[in-house]
Amino acid sequence: MTMIRINIAEAKAHLSRYLGRVERGETVLLCRRNVPVAEIRPIPKPPTKLRPVGIDRGMSIPPSFFEPLPQHLIDAFHGDADPA
Repeated sequence: MTMIRINIAEAKAHLSRYLGRVERGETVLLCRRNVPVAEIRPIPKPPTKLRPVGIDRGMSIPPSFFEPLPQHLIDAFHGDADPA
């Protein structure tokens, strides 16, 4: 990673030039009187490929997941559960 060190006046005068370099992956170190005060660096690019929903690497869904729920759980979802 390349780091460019510039004073604020230089950044104001040529901001678009430095932003172009940031877009290409460089980091700009902003200085006030040659003392570093801030960094301008590229933000991570969003993923270009959609991630599958709900499944992590190595995760598998057991066949029992697709079996019908027991009646007492169905009743609980409908508010018919016996509070015993």
